[in-house]
Amino acid sequence: MNSTENANAEGHYKLMVLAIVIGTIGVYLRFADFHYSSIVSNIILIIGVLLALKSIFAILK
Repeated sequence: MNSTENANAEGHYKLMVLAIVIGTIGVYLRFADFHYSSIVSNIILIIGVLLALKSIFAILK
């Protein structure tokens, strides 16, 4: 598989969409009103960022 086919693989973009959805959920949970909402939202946001970075570096590879 050459680098162009690897960069255009559908799996990378599915992972990126999943990361965006998870990150958006993390941002919206900041406005929730429960005891540990800030901690939970930060953890979810970090997971989304890590998934996005993983997909970006896989595309660049």
